Amino acid sequence: MLKTTFKYVLSGCAVSAAMGASVAAAETTIRLSTYVNEIDVRYQGFQKFGELVEAKTDGRVKVQIFPSATLHGWSEGVDAVQGGVSDISWIPADKRLPCYRVTSLYPAAINLEGQIELDGEFAELIKPEAAKTNLVPIINSNYSYDQEWWFEERVEDIGKLDGKLVRSIGPLVSMMIEAWGGKPVFVAPKEVFQSAERGVVDGINMGVATYSSWKLWSVMPYMVNANLFYGNISYMMNKSKFESLSPEDQKAVLEAGHESEVWLKPRYESWVNERVGDAVMKGGGAAVTIPQDNRMALINSVQGSWDKEVDNACGGELAGKIRDLFAKHAP
Repeated sequence: MLKTTFKYVLSGCAVSAAMGASVAAAETTIRLSTYVNEIDVRYQGFQKFGELVEAKTDGRVKVQIFPSATLHGWSEGVDAVQGGVSDISWIPADKRLPCYRVTSLYPAAINLEGQIELDGEFAELIKPEAAKTNLVPIINSNYSYDQEWWFEERVEDIGKLDGKLVRSIGPLVSMMIEAWGGKPVFVAPKEVFQSAERGVVDGINMGVATYSSWKLWSVMPYMVNANLFYGNISYMMNKSKFESLSPEDQKAVLEAGHESEVWLKPRYESWVNERVGDAVMKGGGAAVTIPQDNRMALINSVQGSWDKEVDNACGGELAGKIRDLFAKHAP
């Protein structure tokens, strides 16, 4: 009896110790919401971010990832983070972030060799605006590399859309579609397949990574490789939650965000290239690159009008700094 009692006492102590260690090891859990699914290479980037956060904080902070927009819809990033539905989420073109809204997508030719530096400098420029909305930029999800256009059949000139309904991701893309004679239609990423299959849209603007992850090559196999703008969907964290971390752990989270971007960049580009190659060689897809002269003509056809939006939203000084940044990273 004494042995049995002693055994259960030890067992209870072990459970209590394990529970105590578990609590001590994870003082804070950060819920990260993303629209990408688990097939997407960017999901691995978020996993890397989580690994880095846990390692750098000695387990005090852990990251829980929610893929495929399971926590909230495409347009609800700011509300989700402010309301506690998630702690870090992608931030769409929200009117509460007027400058970010019109510059996270900007018509420009960009040299992506310096992408990590460009994204970091951009995040610093929009950081004060984010703070006013209780947000802190954590991860830059750059999709300039693979944001392309798809159609069911060959399109001779993307600048002549002739009334086509084209899926848009934000105000700049909507303006482009309208300027080129098309009609923009908003469709959330995970609803694009059904929209394309049922003829709700005639064309799609979307990143290759997302497009491939949702297996859209089968419904719209004709890709136009355009490289028409800088694109950065920033993942931001609730500022109050961020500031509840110790200064050491705040630093660790920011470092993990940057290091995960560096880790992901070559893998992301390689994965995108592989998906395009497989679709063209094996899946009946087609990929056509716009000649450089045509590319610049398309950019110039909207840049002047868009700059008025940027000046109004950002103010002259900040707008000038952002344009200077893009110019510094031009090809």
